[in-house]
Parts: sequence; structure tokens; C-alpha cells
Amino acid sequence: MIGLIATTILIGSALGMFVILFRKIPILVGLPKTIEKPLLADWWQKLKENIKNLPPLKSLSSEIFIQKVLSKTRILTLRIENKIANYLQKLREKAQKKNEDNYWQELKKPKDGEGKSQPE
Repeated sequence: MIGLIATTILIGSALGMFVILFRKIPILVGLPKTIEKPLLADWWQKLKENIKNLPPLKSLSSEIFIQKVLSKTRILTLRIENKIANYLQKLREKAQKKNEDNYWQELKKPKDGEGKSQPE
């Protein structure tokens, strides 16, 4: 019974897709064969030209701007790396100090049965 329902739904869906496809074929044939420029690329070019034409930015070279941005980004990453290294060093020092303190404490503690006088 479930198989019959599933097959009926499958056949009905396939027929529906074919009907939609055959109705849209004439519209698809009427579409132009060449692809126009994407609007986003055209918009981006216009934006770049408008920015270059602004008075304070006319003398600004894009290469110099990129160079400055990259050098500032490099400086920022180096600073962050230095802070992380300092933080890691402090954590390692704390862990080492903690381990050394426990080591000497363990040596000072008498083990079970050692150091105690046993009654005879």
C-alpha cells in the first residue's frame, strides 16, 4: 500500500515537471543567446571611477594605499603575536613554578611507613 502511494506521488511529480518544462520551452527559446555583463561588475567599475574622481583622492595611488594598509596590518599582527608570546611565557612560568613547588613538597612528605616509629 505504501509502495503504491509512493509510486503515484513519483509519477505525478514527474508529470508535473514535464508539463512545466514544455510550457516554458517557447519562452526559453525566445531569450537572447548572448550573456550580458553582470550588473555587479559594472556597478563596481562605476564606484571605483567615482572614488578616483573625488578631489582629496585624485592624487592617491592605489598601490601606495594598499602598501600602507598591508604594512599596518603586518604591524598589528606582529604586536598581537608578541602579546600572545608574552602570555604563553607567563603561563609556562606559572606552570613550572607550580610543578617545582609540588616536587619539593612531595619530597618533604614522608611515605607511608617511613619516618614513623613502629611500636614493637
